[in-house]
Amino acid sequence: MPSLSRWLTPVLLLIGSNTFMTTAWYYHLKKHAWSIPVAIFISWLIALPEYALQVPANRIGHISTGGPYTAPQLKVIQEAITLVVFSTFSMVILKEKLRATDWAAFALIMAGVVVSMYGRAKAGVP
Repeated sequence: MPSLSRWLTPVLLLIGSNTFMTTAWYYHLKKHAWSIPVAIFISWLIALPEYALQVPANRIGHISTGGPYTAPQLKVIQEAITLVVFSTFSMVILKEKLRATDWAAFALIMAGVVVSMYGRAKAGVP
């Protein structure tokens, strides 16, 4: 069984990665004075650290390098983290309330994470 750090490190890196990416994708919505080219440029600058965290998260977490997760599992974990980060960002930064239908959609995606993690392959076996 992999150590706690092999399970947790990729998740923490993905949380950091998603925080940068959500900011890159949505923060410009608060900056109406920014032209589209300025918004694109600033978003690219914000997105660079996202890749610096996301690539090691997947490398460390993948079974081919001793991690506990398959590529599809890493993807659904990333999507679940994205929903949590985005929901927080939307409510705190953009001041937008999430509707009941948004929460229902998020719950369905989270159910997909549970399904993906169920029957997880043993380390080293895809």
